[in-house]
Amino acid sequence: MFRSSKFLSLPVLCFLSMSAGGADAVKTDAYVPGLGEIMSATQMRHTKLWFAGRARNWPLAAYELDELREGFDDAVKYHPVHKDATVPISKILPEIMDKPLKELDNAIITKDEEKFTHAYDILTAACNSCHQEENFGFNIIQRPASNPYTDQAFSPVNPAPLHK
Repeated sequence: MFRSSKFLSLPVLCFLSMSAGGADAVKTDAYVPGLGEIMSATQMRHTKLWFAGRARNWPLAAYELDELREGFDDAVKYHPVHKDATVPISKILPEIMDKPLKELDNAIITKDEEKFTHAYDILTAACNSCHQEENFGFNIIQRPASNPYTDQAFSPVNPAPLHK
């Protein structure tokens, strides 16, 4: 009796797995974030990067810089060509952003606040240059004037050592 119930459930399992595969096949439209959504998240990372660097929280600055890169990669992946852009995003983003991002990497690695500020300003100018080139010149990026993230501490944390 026990054996036969196993065999009876096998067809049911096969049907369920085929049904699940069929359901996936029916889905044709996976969610793709719009370029505006990606760039809004990028603007948030740009702001957080500023406050992390100003606070000399180099691990947080490195994290936000990595997140910026991921956002640029997403823009290239999901919107290699944009309807209003004159140059493919897949071409212009690496051309304009690679050097400023590397300069920021260097400033963060060396923990140099002056280099960080300079590199951040170069990144900001690159953002505006890209916007100009792509017919989005009305979207001007600048250093943040105030911190909109009042629920996040940007100062570095010096936790107590785990072992003495």
